Amino acid sequence: QVQLVESGGGLVQGGDSLRLSCAASGGVFSSYSMGWFRQAPGKEREFVVSLSRSGGKTLYGDSVKGRFTISRGHARNTVYLQMNSLKPEDTAVYYCAATWSYELGPKPGDYEYWGQGTQVTVSS
Repeated sequence: QVQLVESGGGLVQGGDSLRLSCAASGGVFSSYSMGWFRQAPGKEREFVVSLSRSGGKTLYGDSVKGRFTISRGHARNTVYLQMNSLKPEDTAVYYCAATWSYELGPKPGDYEYWGQGTQVTVSS
């Protein structure tokens, strides 16, 4: 069973950039497809991006296309979410998730493992 720990959240101004990290342990990292989701207060958990096991395929949510980028670290046990041109509407708790599936699932139910989340706040 894999454990996921997110870090890198914080308070930034609109237009700034931020990089989130998701460190995985307890499993063979390359056996999982990875995803990032976010949840703002009073809203449902929203799909941000997913990355295939091999790292060769990605799927982005419409609201972050062209601004956010997912990647695997050189050690391959870390996944990053580079967030550029941040907007106040990006404010949310960001969650890292992992699944055994080869599919780039855009739904929370597609993932078996979750981190505890990291808060991102973007001021206007």
